[in-house]
Amino acid sequence: MIHIDMDAFYASVEQRDNPELKGKPIAVGGNKERGVVAAASYEARQYGVKSAMPSAIAARRCPNLIFVKPRFERYREVSKQIHEVFHEYTDLVEPLSLDEAYLDVTTTKIGRPSATLIAKEIRKKILERTNLTASAGISYCKFLAKTASDVNKPDGLFVILPDEADVYLRTMPIHRFHGIGKATAEKMKRAGIFTGGDLRKKSLEDLAIRYGKAGAYYYNICRGIDNRPVIPDRERKSISAERTFDHNIMKLDEIHEEIKRIAEITFGRYEKTEARGKTITIKIKYGDFKQVTKSHSLNSVVDDVATLINESLQLATKEIIRDEGIRLLGVGISNFKEDQQTTQNEQLTISF
Repeated sequence: MIHIDMDAFYASVEQRDNPELKGKPIAVGGNKERGVVAAASYEARQYGVKSAMPSAIAARRCPNLIFVKPRFERYREVSKQIHEVFHEYTDLVEPLSLDEAYLDVTTTKIGRPSATLIAKEIRKKILERTNLTASAGISYCKFLAKTASDVNKPDGLFVILPDEADVYLRTMPIHRFHGIGKATAEKMKRAGIFTGGDLRKKSLEDLAIRYGKAGAYYYNICRGIDNRPVIPDRERKSISAERTFDHNIMKLDEIHEEIKRIAEITFGRYEKTEARGKTITIKIKYGDFKQVTKSHSLNSVVDDVATLINESLQLATKEIIRDEGIRLLGVGISNFKEDQQTTQNEQLTISF
């Protein structure tokens, strides 16, 4: 299994296409006054600027930050070139976004038995054809391949061998586990779980009580168990983003400001895919953990962020305010016009 992740994709495309931006801290999306950062160059990341960060905060952290308007059509063009490279080796490619994908190279079109050599060749071809760098992770399952691709970023490669996985996972900090978000990691640390080894000490029952349905996932990944196959053309049901607040919000103007931010994050994720949907949904979770959703379907697909924001705000009326306050808001897009068929693929063994 190989996980390929392009390095600061949007920002790198902008720096490549405009040499004046090369080596400078740039943020794709937003502006100094409002909006959110869709992507940040590595020069900007050194100042703590990152994706999904409010633009105003990013500008304060990096006074010299250059805001660049996103060009999603251009990113899709470049992504197509990258995916053409993937398909030279295997048709078992599961795209996660324009700049990220899993590849099952158990059997390949070229007959090469080494996943590591294939990953090296793919990275080389991507660089030659697009002048962009990619990082790769190689292992026997999706979770570990994705974990490995982050180790030597940017422009790096890392392999987690089957007989090395156990030690690696036992010592890995809990916040580095894919699927364990910042809030959950902090909750785990308060419970004395700082590494994969600590997580492994917890029983399946205990994790299920503490973390609900996610408990079984946590139980498995700290043991290197992930049987998910690579699914080409996987069906996408919805695209969304949500935010849990440090304190419950009570006022409609606060709710609307948060809806705007979350809608922009959702649209950024939406633009990274080929999906086009007609239904907009907002999710509201109250201080007492009760949850409701409100949806509205359009006559045509969502094709710009202004439409998503405006429709989301119309759903967020004063009727959603309750005495308990709101602890979480989310915005999603669904009802995609073309459903894609999913397929299951058997996994075999492969040399690293």
